[in-house]
Amino acid sequence: MSRRVVLVTGGAGFIGSNIAARFAADRDTDVVVCDRFGDADAGKWRNLAEHPIADVVAPEALWDWLAARGRSVELVVHMGAVSSTTDPDADKVVQTNFGLSRDLFRWCAENGRRFLYASSAATYGDGAQGFDDDPSYEALAALRPLNVYGWSKALFDLFAVREAARQSAPPQWVGLKFFNVYGPNEEHKGPMRSVISQV
Repeated sequence: MSRRVVLVTGGAGFIGSNIAARFAADRDTDVVVCDRFGDADAGKWRNLAEHPIADVVAPEALWDWLAARGRSVELVVHMGAVSSTTDPDADKVVQTNFGLSRDLFRWCAENGRRFLYASSAATYGDGAQGFDDDPSYEALAALRPLNVYGWSKALFDLFAVREAARQSAPPQWVGLKFFNVYGPNEEHKGPMRSVISQV
């Protein structure tokens, strides 16, 4: 019996760990997590402690891992990001949220792998342009995010739509704009936890 491999970037984080757990529940799926765990006392590792993870890859080792083992990957679930809407390092936010996403999108396109990624409600800005799920380039380009986090996510949404129009996209790709997500495994996020968790 063949086993499918799912790579989850940000797989130890809040949303990523829940996705990794769901895939890991399937005995025919090997889940590979790409993430940093940080301080053991912060407890991010606990998000995966109850689930059979096939491999853990540090973000700086991702491209070497893909070069060596990427042929086995069926799906890339890209949840890895700088998720703080107040991070002052714009270069880090853009390189992580746009640059890494762009490179993974291209890798999936070149290798015929499916790609699912996290966009954000922050791409809508103050909502003056509405909250329609219009995936057209024109509608996405009209959005005005209010911070570098939202802009970095919007920039990648535009890139993905443009690449798809050029027939340079993965065989299947989906961007999810998350709104007010809350639930298990967000405790490590500190002040960036959901309002529900903080209350």
